[in-house]
Amino acid sequence: MTEVEFLPALEQARLIKDRELSPVELVDIYLDRIDRLDSKLNSFVTLIADEARLAAKAAERSVAEGDELPPFHGVPIGIKDLAEAEGIRTTFSCGPLAEYVPDVDNAAVRRIREAGFILMGKTNAPEFGTVPQTESRLNGICRNPWDTNFTPGGSSGGAAAALAGGLLPVAHGSDGGGSIRIPASCCGVFGLKPARGRVSNGPRFGEILAGFATEGPIARSVADAAALLDIMSGYEVGDPYWAPPPERPFAEEVGVDPGALKIGFTLVGGNETPVEHEVAGAARDTASLLESLGHEVEEFEPNWSEPELTLHFITIWQSGCCYYAGLDPQTLEPLNRVLAEQAAQTTMETYVQARIQVEAYARRVVALWNDYDVILTPTIPMTPRPIGWIFEEEDPWMQLVRAGMVVPFSVGANITGQPAVSVPLHWSDAGLPIGSQLQGRPADEATLIRLSAQLEQARPWASKLPPVS
Repeated sequence: MTEVEFLPALEQARLIKDRELSPVELVDIYLDRIDRLDSKLNSFVTLIADEARLAAKAAERSVAEGDELPPFHGVPIGIKDLAEAEGIRTTFSCGPLAEYVPDVDNAAVRRIREAGFILMGKTNAPEFGTVPQTESRLNGICRNPWDTNFTPGGSSGGAAAALAGGLLPVAHGSDGGGSIRIPASCCGVFGLKPARGRVSNGPRFGEILAGFATEGPIARSVADAAALLDIMSGYEVGDPYWAPPPERPFAEEVGVDPGALKIGFTLVGGNETPVEHEVAGAARDTASLLESLGHEVEEFEPNWSEPELTLHFITIWQSGCCYYAGLDPQTLEPLNRVLAEQAAQTTMETYVQARIQVEAYARRVVALWNDYDVILTPTIPMTPRPIGWIFEEEDPWMQLVRAGMVVPFSVGANITGQPAVSVPLHWSDAGLPIGSQLQGRPADEATLIRLSAQLEQARPWASKLPPVS
């Protein structure tokens, strides 16, 4: 029998409703695991153990009194430290914000609470989520549970590391250039970046980073991710854009036959970063598995690299520091310092022209899905990098170059706003996870969920546990 801490969140919720599992017992199991194991990972930056125990006791009373229970009643979850949660220290891994305590939940966190989840605390991220490696001066180095000499990726590295290590049953993440899918790939779990507008950025923000960024689920199973996406999704009054509501809940797509899909497969990324041999082999094996499941897979070489695109992307990306008004750039880490200084010197004309160019790029790239239902690529072109790899470069701009080497396959979906997932089907000879990315048509998470669940059934991954678990 699977240990309770590694059961799917949906199964934990069922056991609680059937009075076979106590919310207090479940929270204590995870708090004990965090106490014993997180010194090796540093996946949590703020742990609210007392509040979680009180919430668990309240959840237990509701079960005993026969109250109508929300779908994830009494199930623990972690919230990434880039998302505001009322009453919980939220640092953005930034020194000047080390003691910031929001007075409001953002929309996704509010919906997570309303679904009955018990918040355990905030998970680690790099400062402002700028790089795909979870290390910061304030909150320290987060490590990969498969090998603690390596990064769990970023920026949702703490979420993915905690999930893979069995410190949480499911996790909240966010993704502005691959920040859900990259850690999912590095940690051997399932990550889903929703379509633009599927999850609201309210109430404090409308769009973030020209619409590149969204929140979404990281889970051990496709079913848990789909159910959490249902919870997080929905229009909030005044949102600047929103995805069309799905025909039915995403959770109901799990197990539905996706039909025979036409899938484009490529090892060509959005820049010239070479794909490592093991990663290319893993992607090719995923293509073969899809063919064996009845799909038509066609290898092609998309022309989605444009010389000026990186500069336009950076012009928009550097605006990330502007969301935290009043911070002195000199108090930030070197990379964010130079980005903030560059943002202050960038003219409105330059920024608007960058927006125009990336939007034109998105129109051209999305047209590729006129020929395919789904496009398969590696999630990242390499296996997880060693701790400190990005910061081996002293020049902040070279740090940004290294960060760009991780994202050539992931960032396109942020520019276009399309949904994408990372599926954990492979491990390297050294025992490090390798994810495969599936990118769907605009607002078509449903097809990705059906296809991912089919892959999960064909080659289950949930029983694979890392050494730090």
